[in-house]
Amino acid sequence: MDAGTIEIVAALICNEKGRVLLVRKRGTTAFMQPGGKREAGENDLAALSREIAEELGCAVVRSSIRPLGKFDAVAANEPGFRVRACLYEVDVTGAIAPSQEIDETIWIDPGAPPDIPLAPLTRDHVLPLAAMRRPGEATS
Repeated sequence: MDAGTIEIVAALICNEKGRVLLVRKRGTTAFMQPGGKREAGENDLAALSREIAEELGCAVVRSSIRPLGKFDAVAANEPGFRVRACLYEVDVTGAIAPSQEIDETIWIDPGAPPDIPLAPLTRDHVLPLAAMRRPGEATS
């Protein structure tokens, strides 16, 4: 890992209408993907499952996990740092409720995000990717 780079795992969670779930951590202003740092000995999927359970109170559907790639961006909450995120598209089961360090959750249209502060990773990489992947003709 490079000095000044924070390695994380992040989740792209979309609902049936193609909206993307974002979270805002306590004491911060930027909305971002759920996820976080790996703990010692954790692989990406274990870390992602733990972070989703801790932050949102729901569970990752293991059969739904799809790797989307690695992305680099300026860190939203750590001045002078960058994040390197392994991004996964996942489905979740159970009620989504912010907990632990999460103050707020929001569902947004990735092709027309509202005027809210967005983490650089979310703004520059995740939302454009989600906008290209979302269902074109939702039937629900």
